[in-house]
This record gives sequence, structure tokens and C-alpha cells, in this order.
Amino acid sequence: MATVNQEPADPAQPAHAPASDTGTQSTRAGRLGPPPWLALFFLLPALLFLGAFILYPIGFSVWRSLFDASGDRFVGLGNYVEIFRDPDTFIALRNNVIWVVVAPMVVTIFGLIFAVLTERIRWATAFKIVVFMPMAISFLASGVIFRLVYEQDPDRGVANAVITTVQDTVAPRVGYPDASPRDGAGLTEADGGLELEEAVSPGEDPVLLPLVGVAPDDLPDDTAGAADPPTAAGDAVTGTVWLDFPPGGGGTEGAIDDGELGLPAMEIEALQDGAVVATATSGEDGTFTLEGVEGDTTLRLNAENFTESYRGLEWLGSTLVTPSIIIAYLWVWAGFAMVLIAAGLAGIPRDALEAARVDGATEWQVFRRVTVPLLSPVLLVVFVTLMIYVLKVFDLVLIIAPGGVQRDANVLALEMWRVAFGGGQDQGMGSALAVFLLVLVLPAMVFQVRRFREERS
Repeated sequence: MATVNQEPADPAQPAHAPASDTGTQSTRAGRLGPPPWLALFFLLPALLFLGAFILYPIGFSVWRSLFDASGDRFVGLGNYVEIFRDPDTFIALRNNVIWVVVAPMVVTIFGLIFAVLTERIRWATAFKIVVFMPMAISFLASGVIFRLVYEQDPDRGVANAVITTVQDTVAPRVGYPDASPRDGAGLTEADGGLELEEAVSPGEDPVLLPLVGVAPDDLPDDTAGAADPPTAAGDAVTGTVWLDFPPGGGGTEGAIDDGELGLPAMEIEALQDGAVVATATSGEDGTFTLEGVEGDTTLRLNAENFTESYRGLEWLGSTLVTPSIIIAYLWVWAGFAMVLIAAGLAGIPRDALEAARVDGATEWQVFRRVTVPLLSPVLLVVFVTLMIYVLKVFDLVLIIAPGGVQRDANVLALEMWRVAFGGGQDQGMGSALAVFLLVLVLPAMVFQVRRFREERS
């Protein structure tokens, strides 16, 4: 076998010499990659953008907040003191507290519910599309949509249309707020209703109660033509309450003519010594029968007959306007929360869930003691993100709240715009509100950034 002679290695020479002088220089410099000035060159457009559109507006707003409305007189912290003195700003601050406490929590809860449902239903993709679709709509368009949804008139507002439909199905009630007695009918106003001036006795001639002022379109669908009342028995009082106005006019006042319609669902009471002794409700043709009446009695159409039928809730009134807008906010942002939480659910180890089920835990216990704790980082991120957006809510309040109740629904972002540009023309106070809003948002932003850094480390 041939033997290859090798020269002994020089102990002063490294075992692995660098491949080139360039590599040696880079190693000695302790730096890899392009020089710093080149990285700064590529970052310069972003830095200019941040300076022009973020840093400069913040700095100018802080400076402008120290001056009065004209910008000529230095007032120091006077505008900030006025924030807590002005009643409109105080209402806006109170509403912002309600928003921060309620809206992120409600949206996060519904997002969690929707995310869990997407794992348990067969048409999960279609469900996600429907729930997430409002995110593709601007806040302005969403405000217009819910302004129509909350219309007081059930014929236009979807919310009250649903409520009144359920009400009419469960406990139907008909009202005739515009009805009035026919002249000469002997009916007078009493306690909001109509009372017959002359007393009647059981077993006598039927009682005729003619009314006018009711539009035929306001009558129930099952209304029939007015009919002559039945013959009264010995202890009963009968009669007819009807619309004493035939189509096309004419006819005899106080008498039932052809074409005249009965007034159904009218409540008639028999009174003796001020106490109600019998009640009856008119039928489709307006006829009624009061049974068990003894002696002379007074007939009354009670006040409930002349109150307007239930028209739903006043969604945009001073009491419900803020909760109504929060519902619109939920409609818009529930899809966002659902998508993020669903991504968190997909990352949960299935072994932990199956182990809990094997140990005998119910689905509710698995959800409450396993799923939710494992999802807590994602839920916290969603909650804080929504809190930041809630502090800046503006469009929905401006569009949904009518002018008469906008003060009751006011928030800081809307108050800032209203004071500075929407008629107040006080850019000193508007800048102070902007800076105050920034101070409120900063803690949530810092917390969010720290969480992102911790997750990357």
C-alpha cells in the first residue's frame, strides 16, 4: 500500500482559515449585512410619513391646545380645566366610560360564541362570511342602515316591526286614537274614554254607539260590516259600536247604514255607582253583549280604546340611544372578534380537550375550564384592540343619533369634532379634547405593543 507523506501542521496556523480577506474584515468588524446608511435610506420614506402625519399633528395639537379659540391668547391649561367643567363634555366622557366598559366585553363575548359555533356547525364557512360581512361596510353606511332599522314607525323600522309583530301575535290589541263620538249620540268624554249620558237597563232596546274620525285603513283586517245588535235577554245589555260614515258619504246619522263598518275589539264597561259590574268586547261587526247586569247601568268605552296601539320601542330616544348604537357597533365588529378567536381555537391542543372529556367533564365544563383559559391571551388581545377602537368611535354616533338626542349620545371623538369644526369653531378646546383622547388611548396601545413583543420573544 502506498503511503502519502503529509507535512506537519503549523501550530500557529488556524485549523480553518477564512475563505477570503473580505470575510475576515466583516468578522473583525462584528457586523453582517449592508451598512447602516443603506438601511436608513430605505426607512426614510416611512420616517417622513410618520413625522408628517403622526408626530407633527400630535405636536401641533398639544401646542394649539394651550391657546384660546382665536389662537392669539395663551391660556395654558385652561382648555383642559374646561373639559371637566363643560356639561356637554362631561356627558361625552360619561358615555365613553359606558362604551369602554360595555362594548368591548359584549363584542368579545359574541365573537367567542360565534367562533365556537363555527366549529360545531356544518355550514361554518357560510356562517363566517355572513358574520364577517359587515366589516366590509363603512361605518357611515352601517350608521345609515341602523338609522333605518331603528325607525319608530313599524312600517319602516325593522326592529319595531319585529316587536309589534310578536306583540300582535301574543297579545293583540286594537286602538282608535282618532275616534270621536257622532254629534247627538249622547256620548261625553270621561276619564279619557267616552261615557253614555243616559243610563240603560237590561232587556231593553239595544244601544247604538256611533263613532267617527277613524280612517278605514286603520281598522283591523278582520273588520266586517256593522250589524244590528242582537235582542237583549232579561239580564243583558246589547248594542253596536261602529263607524258611522258610509263610503261615499250620505246615509242617516246615528243609524246603521249599508256599507258602514263595525269597530271590533272595543272594550265596553257597565258601571253602577262608579264600579265596573260587567265588561264586553265588540266583535268583528261591532256588536257586543253585557251579561249579568241588574238594574240601571251606565255604559262606558274605556280609555284603552282610544290609546294608540303598541308601536314598539323608542330606540333613538334619550334613554336607549347609546345601547342602540352599541348594538350597531356589535354588528360591525363581531366578525372581527370571531375571526381572531377562531384562529386561537384552531391552535388549542385537541389532546387537552379530549383528556378533559375522558375525565368526565361536560361540554360546558370543558369550555369554561379548558377552552377559555387557553384562549385568554387571544381574548385579551381582542378586548384591548376593541377598547382602542371604542375610544375613537365617531361615525356611528354622528349618523344614528338624531339631532334632538345627539347630546345624550355624545362621545369624546364626536365632541372634539363638534367643538372644533362642527359649529363651535374653537380649535383650542378641540385640540385639548384630541390630546385628552390620545392620553386615554395610549395606555391600551402600550399594553398591546408589550404583549406583541412578549409573544415574539
